[in-house]
Amino acid sequence: MQWLIDGYNVIRRDADLHGHEAESLEAGRTALLALLARLAGRVSDNFTVVFDGARRSGGAPSAGRVQVMFSRPPETADDALRRLATTLREGAVVVSSDHAVQNSARRAGAVAVSAEAFVEAAIGPAESDDDPEDDPPARPRSGPSRRPSREARDAARVLRRLRER
Repeated sequence: MQWLIDGYNVIRRDADLHGHEAESLEAGRTALLALLARLAGRVSDNFTVVFDGARRSGGAPSAGRVQVMFSRPPETADDALRRLATTLREGAVVVSSDHAVQNSARRAGAVAVSAEAFVEAAIGPAESDDDPEDDPPARPRSGPSRRPSREARDAARVLRRLRER
């Protein structure tokens, strides 16, 4: 499976990654790539991160299971993600919280997941100060079954790949 990741979108949707980006764009990218390297060690999938703009530092393009692409103006990272999703179709998972990118990916046959869901699956849920005993007990559901949409089931399936390893 090929994961296509909207780099800055993911960085700006997670507090820890965004904190690194506050130091510098390079620090934000490095933190995201470190997270993806850990994931690549756990799963057999490939990851391609797409960033807006031209590569300014960092030497040669990356190789291996985590690859980095920079869009070339006038193309944006969103344009590159759409193009890659159209090429890879059912073999791709597009990670972005941009609804236009998600819709385009789904039309191409790829699975789309939000940046927040991806980060949560990759590193686990954020710690909460809430005491679970304070929550009211779950009420039994009544009425017709509420089966999630096909898109939601597909997203849950691919995110499980990251959680279960």
